[in-house]
Amino acid sequence: MNYNLPEYLKGLNDNEVDISRKRYGLNKLETAGKSTLLDMFIDILREPMLILLFAISTIYVITGDYGEALFMFSAIVAMSAISFYQDNRSRKALEALEKLNEPLSTVIRNSMVEEIPTLEIVVGDLCITEEGKVINADGEIVHSNDFSVNEASLTGESYSVFKSVDADDNKVYSGTIAVSGLAVFKVEKIGKETRIGKIGTSLAEIKTEDSPLQLQIRKFVKAMAVIGVLIFLLVCLVNYVRTQNLVESLLGGLTLAMSVLPEEIPVAFTTFMALGAWKLMRDGIIVKRTSIVETLGSTTVICTDKTGTITENTMQLKYLYDYASDKTVDESGFNNEVVSTLIEYAMWSSEPVPFDPMEKTLHRVYEETRRQDERVSWQLFHEYPLEGKPPMMTHLFKNCQKKRIIAAKGAPEAILQVSVLTEKERQKIRQLIKNFGEQGFRVLAVAKSDFDGDNFPEKQQDFRFNLLGLVVFFDPPKQGIQEVFQHIYDAGIRVKVITGDNSDTTKSIAKQAGIATMGDAIEGKAIMDYSEERLLEEVERKVLFTRMFPEAKLTVVNALKKKGEVVAMLGDGVNDGPALKAAHIGVAMGNKGTEIAKAAASLVITNDDLDKLITA
Repeated sequence: MNYNLPEYLKGLNDNEVDISRKRYGLNKLETAGKSTLLDMFIDILREPMLILLFAISTIYVITGDYGEALFMFSAIVAMSAISFYQDNRSRKALEALEKLNEPLSTVIRNSMVEEIPTLEIVVGDLCITEEGKVINADGEIVHSNDFSVNEASLTGESYSVFKSVDADDNKVYSGTIAVSGLAVFKVEKIGKETRIGKIGTSLAEIKTEDSPLQLQIRKFVKAMAVIGVLIFLLVCLVNYVRTQNLVESLLGGLTLAMSVLPEEIPVAFTTFMALGAWKLMRDGIIVKRTSIVETLGSTTVICTDKTGTITENTMQLKYLYDYASDKTVDESGFNNEVVSTLIEYAMWSSEPVPFDPMEKTLHRVYEETRRQDERVSWQLFHEYPLEGKPPMMTHLFKNCQKKRIIAAKGAPEAILQVSVLTEKERQKIRQLIKNFGEQGFRVLAVAKSDFDGDNFPEKQQDFRFNLLGLVVFFDPPKQGIQEVFQHIYDAGIRVKVITGDNSDTTKSIAKQAGIATMGDAIEGKAIMDYSEERLLEEVERKVLFTRMFPEAKLTVVNALKKKGEVVAMLGDGVNDGPALKAAHIGVAMGNKGTEIAKAAASLVITNDDLDKLITA
């Protein structure tokens, strides 16, 4: 494919590639949480109930009761087989859900564009990424054209971020998705040294949380063992004093101690847990550890991410503001003739074949509201890519009659600066934009221009634009999410939202989702600065936690556990990984969830339907 790249982008030669690979290794992401069959078998044998059964079976053999011993050993084999079979089914189901990284990556080497296995990317490579592609290494942009990227899996922000060589943030990160345009970036970090890799590595340092029932069983087994030993010693001593026969005294002590040990409980417990895990799998919930089934009924607090968990992680058009008529219409009024020009030019300023979720929505709304689709009659003949601070973009179309359409859209402030408006008019629009922003909406401005001749300005900002209005987007809550949270509240479980998004957006979505919010939100930076006493007080009192990074999410979950809560964490992003693993129950989304989230979680909802959690 011809990318029409600058000639100075030559990339590494073969010798430099070999040197870099020897120094930094392969671009391989190693995540914690992948259990082998041997690991699963060892974990099963460590269960306190099975250890108790082994002890009982051994005592039966010593006392010569081989029939009971055979029964106990059979029970051990049956219980182990049930647990092993269920855990192995869950492991295979999880593997079937995994989405592989891009198998091939495009790089520039020896001044040639070529495709290589993603594993072979080295530090120093010039990688090319374009809309729809997953970025497979961390790096710095050295060339871009109309480039934006969705970093929701890392940051929790649902909106795409525009990046360029001159942008304040010109870095791209592995695991994120290019939404529009094209970029060439110089690879700085690969594999476990990337941001996503460091989060994955950190999971190995987090101990898997034992369920409350496991802790109770462990205490119970220890108590019964102590009681059994005391009875054994007491009976042995009394019998030996009376009979002076050591062997008979030992056997008598063992026999009486056996009557104290409840050998039926382990069989029943393991069987019911395995059956529960099997039923949940039929309902679309993969249980990675059967012991987690009981914990579901003990949950006292649910911590949930926002983007992709509560919301759809899509962009929908909520409002249109028409500047000429000074009217704002909602979805029910998109067919109104007043906003037809605004919709038309918002579509023309988008890519003809869109990938960005917002541009897809604009094309869809155009299709739904226009009686005649004129897109086939117009051809894009000149464009100005997304650029500037703040950014904007401009498209020029023409038809067979040589008529022209010049449409622009971008950050509201960028469009306001190039539009023919008085300062009073600009202030009015800015206040409107602020009001939308406080409700958690994403706002873009749309403008039009006229230009005769072919001597186009070097910069799009040199056109004289007329403001047409504003298009207002939002990431909607999932369908039926209010009923889900109402069921959670009815069960006596509290809900806390822990997200990387901003406070205004989070408050708005929480309200729409039916989450009972009290007081202001608290940000991740503040959480990390609190003393332990203040932290425990705030996590108990607050409901909304915003601008949260992985370490802050982990801190909140650990603080709630320290308060004695049984914590379930819901998430789908890389930034949720540490909190998912640290929680008593980590619940990942199977459809849109990242591999690190699914590896760290103890439950995976295959179709991302939170209502399944109520079933569990």
